[in-house]
Amino acid sequence: MPPLATLLLYLLAGTTLGLLALLSGIPAAPLAGALLGAGLVSMSGKMELAQWPSGTRTVLEIGIGTVIGTGLTRASLDQLQALWRPALLITLTLVLTGVVIGLWSSRLLGIDPVVALLGAAPGGISGMSLVGAEFGVGAAVAALHAVRLITVLLVLPLVVKLLTPFDLNGP
Repeated sequence: MPPLATLLLYLLAGTTLGLLALLSGIPAAPLAGALLGAGLVSMSGKMELAQWPSGTRTVLEIGIGTVIGTGLTRASLDQLQALWRPALLITLTLVLTGVVIGLWSSRLLGIDPVVALLGAAPGGISGMSLVGAEFGVGAAVAALHAVRLITVLLVLPLVVKLLTPFDLNGP
């Protein structure tokens, strides 16, 4: 099959499941659905791997960065002025935990330390997969983050709904 046709089939699978995932109501459903759609096609082994045109990765990275950047508003900055301490504590704790879990997973489970460290990193799937691709382990990192992301997207909203009826700050 011509590379362009293969790429279009991957795009169709990702778009279809991304749009269907919107019906689920989970946060970031289109991202998770598109990942699942394209991933299922790729893992089926019935198609060649998609060959993205030269420069596409750069365009996609710019697009992802722009989407994330547009979510940062003046209100975000105002909130960060009040939340910088928790932001710092959470960030340091997550990075340290990611490093410890990554190294521990690598040693105990015998996986590549680069895959383990990037897979345990607290970043999002798109960003960490792009970083992993720079190290030649993008697919493995994407797989680990996909499992984490889908689990978090399914479990955490339920936990929040179960806990928010109660006063979490005490009496």
